[in-house]
Amino acid sequence: MLITRRLEFDAGHRIPNHASQCRHLHGHRYAIEITLAGEIIRTEGAAAEGMVMDFSDVKRIASRVLVDHWDHAFLVYQGDHAVVEFLASLPGHKTVVLPAVPTAENLADEAFRILDAAYVDTFRNQLRLQRVRLYETPNNWVDALR
Repeated sequence: MLITRRLEFDAGHRIPNHASQCRHLHGHRYAIEITLAGEIIRTEGAAAEGMVMDFSDVKRIASRVLVDHWDHAFLVYQGDHAVVEFLASLPGHKTVVLPAVPTAENLADEAFRILDAAYVDTFRNQLRLQRVRLYETPNNWVDALR
């Protein structure tokens, strides 16, 4: 069984070496879909009986480990020195420094890495992160898959 929860967040970024407009500082209304695979929980009396995982738990975990950190932040590549230094000069600015250029593909890959460690199989229902779909715009998205 596959279940999916969608969350949205706003963030800024730039693709420093891009040949067009994306090399400039700009932002997006991102959407992230988290797809988990697992068996339906059959433990009688369990709060999640009949589910793979409660959708509110999917959201709570994703918010805690990823979305709350990236929402209204500037996502910047650690090698983009001019922007990293500029953002560091702004008191209290919410900046997330990443090990790779913040393309949709790299963001989805990083999100998968972070979320994969966060979803744990507590009911022995073989719960595992299957896919992270990241929408950069309503018409453009990438999938990071297991």
